[in-house]
Amino acid sequence: MDRTAQLTTRRAERDIAYDPPPTADALHVRAARVLEGNWTGASTVPSRGLYPHQWSWDSAFIAVGLRHLSPLRAQTELETLLAAQWGDGRIPHIVFNPSVPLDAYFPSPDFWRSSTAGRTAGAPRTVQTSGIVQPPVHALAAWLVHRADPGLSRARGFLERVHPRLAAWHRYLLHRRDLGGAGLASVVHPWEQGMDNSPCWDAPLARVAPAPARSFRRADLDHGAAQDRPTDLDYGRYVRLAADYRDRHYADGRSDFAVEDPAFNALLIASEHALARIAHELGATGTARHARAERLTGALVERLWDPAAGMFLCRDLCDGRPIGERSVSGLIPLLLPGLPRDITTALVGTLTGPHFGLGRSTRLVPSYDLLGEAFDPHRYWRGPAWFNTAWLVERGLRAHGERDRADALAEAVLTSAAGSGFAEYVDPYTGAACGATGFSWTAALALDLLHSTTHHDSAVDDDRTVRGGDRG
Repeated sequence: MDRTAQLTTRRAERDIAYDPPPTADALHVRAARVLEGNWTGASTVPSRGLYPHQWSWDSAFIAVGLRHLSPLRAQTELETLLAAQWGDGRIPHIVFNPSVPLDAYFPSPDFWRSSTAGRTAGAPRTVQTSGIVQPPVHALAAWLVHRADPGLSRARGFLERVHPRLAAWHRYLLHRRDLGGAGLASVVHPWEQGMDNSPCWDAPLARVAPAPARSFRRADLDHGAAQDRPTDLDYGRYVRLAADYRDRHYADGRSDFAVEDPAFNALLIASEHALARIAHELGATGTARHARAERLTGALVERLWDPAAGMFLCRDLCDGRPIGERSVSGLIPLLLPGLPRDITTALVGTLTGPHFGLGRSTRLVPSYDLLGEAFDPHRYWRGPAWFNTAWLVERGLRAHGERDRADALAEAVLTSAAGSGFAEYVDPYTGAACGATGFSWTAALALDLLHSTTHHDSAVDDDRTVRGGDRG
């Protein structure tokens, strides 16, 4: 289909009406059923078919929703993930379930070889994991989980046990992954940033020779349409990067792919603020961490803010230049409390303008520029809307006083989640389901928005912002 035909089809799709939204009670029950069905006893899989193991940032988002159903399960979700942390502090992006057949997911444990290839980096011996990481939203999740039931958290020593692990995780990112030397953390694989197939990676990936197609089998195509998933060429490059990193025994340093990403670093900064609050809760001072978060915010602005684009852009460390693609990643720093007012104003303008169209042409935040040449409303991270990024943008809008826009986005998330069967991601124009259904973080974050926007007590209101400053 040519570009004109695509735009005509999308205009027609925008006229499709939603079914009436379910009641709050019905949505709660349906979301809870998804999370119950994906619970393994110690953690929650993203989906039973496509993603049968534990994923790092998925579990953080899942815990945020689980706190409204069972604060104990929410704490257990994070504790299970952190138990697989490596000695160097990294939290691996997958913790493998040994009862799942090897051919159910690729790359499988025998590809990563964590216990042998990762031995010098302190990979655990009793559990198999991947060797790469995902965005550091975990301290923010831990703080929100604690706030859901402080009495239970204190009785179980939840924060006392997770705090040193979270601190080690941040040390790893701030030291081992400061590949650009400016204080920001870098990602060394597209899977680490979480938005795996973003057009932002096209130029950096072009340097990477793909692994031979015969050297791996794509299990993801057993569960999703090929036209919605990464191409074989891109997947071959993902495999090559991961294999090369493994063969270097997961030692960090410059390689063919090294990128400073705005969303990854914004989540690190938000979690630094959260870690400061955790330290304060435990009787220490969080002043140093808040100060570090403010310094990181300054570095983020200096390194990745692009006034002409009206948003943050990725920086390719291999050539030192910004990557000129507009992705939802560049809007996520709206989450941060310390941004200059002119930047937050510009971000809201970009969010609601022609490139992302929120509240005008789109119901949810597209993952990529509507006007970009690579835009596709259904292909993985190249245009569809995702519920975790919508949740982050909603928090950012609310934190910066954009209450009406935040309310509208929250309502769109709830309606889209229910109407799509809690889909993995959706068409940003119509809300039509894409990817897996019964997806855990979709259900979890819908629960969080449902409870946070319908119960306006002081504890919830406190959770809906990301301010600096210590609080008890």
